[in-house]
Amino acid sequence: MHISRTAIITGITGQDGAYLADLLLGKGYTVYGTYRRAASTNFWRIDELGIRSNPNLHLVEYDLTDLGANIRLLQKTKATEVYNLAAQSFVAVSFDQPMTTAQITGLGPLNLLEAIRIVDSSIRFYQASTSELFGKVQTIPQNENTPFYPRSPYGVAKLYAHWITINYRESYDIFATSGILFNHESPLRGLEFVTRKITDAVARIHLGKQDMLELGNLDAKRDWGYAKDYVEGMWRILQAKEPDTYVLATNRTESVRDFVNMAFKAVGRQIEWQGSNENEVGIDSATGNTVIRVNPQFYRPAEVELLIGNPTHAREKLGWEPQTTLEELCKMMVDADLRRVQQGCSF
Repeated sequence: MHISRTAIITGITGQDGAYLADLLLGKGYTVYGTYRRAASTNFWRIDELGIRSNPNLHLVEYDLTDLGANIRLLQKTKATEVYNLAAQSFVAVSFDQPMTTAQITGLGPLNLLEAIRIVDSSIRFYQASTSELFGKVQTIPQNENTPFYPRSPYGVAKLYAHWITINYRESYDIFATSGILFNHESPLRGLEFVTRKITDAVARIHLGKQDMLELGNLDAKRDWGYAKDYVEGMWRILQAKEPDTYVLATNRTESVRDFVNMAFKAVGRQIEWQGSNENEVGIDSATGNTVIRVNPQFYRPAEVELLIGNPTHAREKLGWEPQTTLEELCKMMVDADLRRVQQGCSF
């Protein structure tokens, strides 16, 4: 099905931006993808997907925190859909850079919403919300009605963005939507995220390029899905009859330790765990080598212990549900990292 529409994706250099651009281009959209100057050389994801040279993809350097830049972007592109994926999106960094995180992740979406209000209030807007809004979880599993309790400057900034999106929907009758996405991973995930850190290390250990991996809290539990499934959900949210908020999740939770086991299993290795807390180690049962250690420096100042999402609303209203199991996703990521390590690439 080809559609003659124009979309803006802020944050196209990220994992979700790249997959969403690929999806929309395949549907016949013209796509304007924005990036920060600091990210201008960071196009490896759209290169890996083979879409950088697509004539319907236009890359635009842009500052989300500048209201004038947002107004000019909407006027120039005449976009009908805006997907705001730009953010300072790494939780750990938000503790070191709380002000920057607030400016980009919190106030950035306000600039876009205000620009839509001024330029053309019929533009449909998608805000990338996050399961980090739940933080210190009040109920299990979490859905659209679960109370928020963010546990990081990132989560707090995203909470402002989430509520200002709802406020503009209700105040100005803008089609402003929010997707509360639980953790979603892929071979395009950055190395600073724990799943990709694990699959990259497993590939290197398997190929004899690395001896050991240090991790933080092995007991942290997350609801991990496949990013490519989730960007399909974003698109469906903007095609709905009414603007709303949706949780996208798998309704399954696993610990960091479980993900380590899965990743090593993908290369035919089994891990035996010994010790507890910061003295816990993971040992390769075939070689007897210690391949995982706990390093307390990777603990978060305020940990989010258990996130598991209930995507019933998205299934019932959008017909969306995840298509990829965590085992399939983990193997996909390990295989991609084996290929990269063998080719000498490091993304």
